[in-house]
Amino acid sequence: MAKSVLICDDAAFMRMMIKDILTKNGYEIAGEAENGAKAVEKYAETKPDLVLMDITMPEMDGIQALKKIKESDAGASIIMCSAMGQQAMVIEAIQSGAKDFIVKPFQADRVLEAVKKVIG
Repeated sequence: MAKSVLICDDAAFMRMMIKDILTKNGYEIAGEAENGAKAVEKYAETKPDLVLMDITMPEMDGIQALKKIKESDAGASIIMCSAMGQQAMVIEAIQSGAKDFIVKPFQADRVLEAVKKVIG
């Protein structure tokens, strides 16, 4: 069975780009969320193998969402996505349990490399 991924980003075109990269490589999209609060809800509903989470989002940022998901499921696999210049946030995300992070703009091979490393 294909591994499922939940995509969380406030930019619709970013979600579309990631979805495109993943589906072309045999991953299933468990769902999409446009903010951290929705990400936490969708995670509980879909229990995906992996979450790709943007750091900067409205309502609840990616780091708050990461912490909430980890509270409900300590084994959750989450990869953070961030634009350049968010080093402090990336460090906080890793300390909070993120498995890896990808810098925007995305390189398809970097996205796949991170995903394969975390969930195979």
